[in-house]
Amino acid sequence: MSNPAEPRIIFTPSGRRGRVPRGTTVLEAARMVGADLASLCGGRGICGRCQMTPVFGAFAKHGISVGPEALSEWSETEAAYRRRRGLGPDRRLGCMARVWGDLLVDVPAESQTHRQVVRKDVDVAKLRLDPVTTLHYVITPAPTLEEASGDAQRLAGALAEQWGLTEVAVRPEMLGTLQQALREGGGKVTAAVRDRREVVAVWPGFFEAVLGVAVDVGSTTIAGHLADLTTGDILSSQGLMNPQVRLGEDLMSRVSYAALNEDGGARLTALVRGAVNELCTALLESAGVDRESVLEMVVVGNPIMHHLFLGLDVRPLGEAPFTLATDGPVEIHASKVGIDLAEAARVYLLPCIAGHVGADAAGMILAERPHESGEITLLCDIGTNAEIVLGNSERLLAASSPTGPALEGAQISSGQRAAPGAIERVRIDPDTLEPRIRVIGIDPWSDDPGFAALEADTPVTGICGSGIIEALSELAAAGVIAADGRIDGRAAERSRRVVETGRTFSYILWDLGSEVLITQNDVRAVQLAKAALLAGARLLMDHLGTDQVERIRLAGAFGSHLSALHSMELGLIPEISPERASSAGNAAGTGALMTLLSGECRREIEQVIERVEKIETAIEPRFQEHFVEAMSFPGARRGSDGERPAGRRRSRRGTSRRTRERRR
Repeated sequence: MSNPAEPRIIFTPSGRRGRVPRGTTVLEAARMVGADLASLCGGRGICGRCQMTPVFGAFAKHGISVGPEALSEWSETEAAYRRRRGLGPDRRLGCMARVWGDLLVDVPAESQTHRQVVRKDVDVAKLRLDPVTTLHYVITPAPTLEEASGDAQRLAGALAEQWGLTEVAVRPEMLGTLQQALREGGGKVTAAVRDRREVVAVWPGFFEAVLGVAVDVGSTTIAGHLADLTTGDILSSQGLMNPQVRLGEDLMSRVSYAALNEDGGARLTALVRGAVNELCTALLESAGVDRESVLEMVVVGNPIMHHLFLGLDVRPLGEAPFTLATDGPVEIHASKVGIDLAEAARVYLLPCIAGHVGADAAGMILAERPHESGEITLLCDIGTNAEIVLGNSERLLAASSPTGPALEGAQISSGQRAAPGAIERVRIDPDTLEPRIRVIGIDPWSDDPGFAALEADTPVTGICGSGIIEALSELAAAGVIAADGRIDGRAAERSRRVVETGRTFSYILWDLGSEVLITQNDVRAVQLAKAALLAGARLLMDHLGTDQVERIRLAGAFGSHLSALHSMELGLIPEISPERASSAGNAAGTGALMTLLSGECRREIEQVIERVEKIETAIEPRFQEHFVEAMSFPGARRGSDGERPAGRRRSRRGTSRRTRERRR
């Protein structure tokens, strides 16, 4: 129920929220609820670092409606700042705008104190060079009265004679550019030829750099890489938050938004395309190159991101039979999807597999190549929707599991995205229950010399996905969390850190300055998410007829930073010898780069995807059976009284706690 004296305020993309007294400035409110909003001038309206965007409308998932009256009117200070330095029409200064009603605030990246760490690395060792678009320097014969052929025909003849390209056509829209290039270059030009069939760009004289962009459009983060198509060099890499998060944290909430709002789908499309354009600008500025040099873009993403990027209706993906508009590869002019690159630039999207297994899974398969191995390999791209691939050279199966945002730190009481100040690693002493933590932005562990001084500059602000996985695994192994996921109140007798909170118990992970709690609701949220992932993997194992996998690769911005051992002890992935489970990095992004740089890779993945069998978890009775079984915490202590003896920790397949500590 709304409290007019204390309206609710919600900040995106951090997800921080709370109630504040009416009349509080947005900057003060951010500090009260622990949200990121920068300020260098102490709230005097001078620096402009606290710029934010109020978002108006009805937000059912937050239970609020936001109108213009939720904020104070424009102040003279804001008007003066706009005249002096410029302020976007939808922007306000957080230090001047006051909260009068329920409010949703979007904090742009430049106003965030701790920007999102979008850690989506690619494996450059897997890249090979065979680009679809190639450069060809030619010398065209000068026209004469006797041989007065057109410019396009003379260029085609030069390409055939000097490069063996016998079936090249010049696109009609290129004729004007070709005329000018031939005159400026004195008949010497460099032509960009796509797929050995058409001239898509031309420059006077010798030109040696044609570029491409590979983009991984995730539901939470968007990562991109700018590459030189002539050398294969990666010129720059950038990442940003997917702005659609403000309209829905998980995929199905965005489908619902598209279904319930007349312009919902169009708005989601505009947001993702705008983010990709912003990403391209950042990539180009970082490398110091011009967008007219970018002729290729490859995009991977789950089916909903894929469809929204293309401007397709996502509502059919919200209900059975989850029909895709197309599951084949898509090639389209960049301008047709609102991407601002060279006039002739094309966008290629890898094929989707089916339902909720998309082009990102195709990229992961291409990068990890299970179809070439005899080992039964399990690939998991873990995000708000986990995509799972299992198999080997004989057979490949794929499924998706609705893990939700909990594994990325969302829907967790002290959760946040992976940013400086977030707890990312946790160790808990099984005897004293005292924790050691490692924080993004601080190299030492919390019990190492120098941590306190560094933490003063980068204070602990919450816990991200990898941290919550390790915390729960450690608590289960220490006997604080029982096998059924219940925080055992008897542990309060062993440590002050286990505290009663209403009818349940919580664990205090950090309480120096800020407080980071692990609550019973947090455990349940992760429990549901990890059960969905493991159930999906078990279902694929059933269909493949195996009860054991031989190799596990964890991919994605979140999955690639998980501890494999903690993931197994939590019951997130099937048990396997720890050295056989490892990070795949941003496998989808690596696959996107591979297809950007190699036409052969495009043809390969299009053929491989035809072999992949899609298993639909939503209609499989065994999925529910596996889900119920996967709710337990296999790493929890057990003994004659249901507890393992204090101070003992389960050793899995010869890996002791001491060994694991050495691997930290």
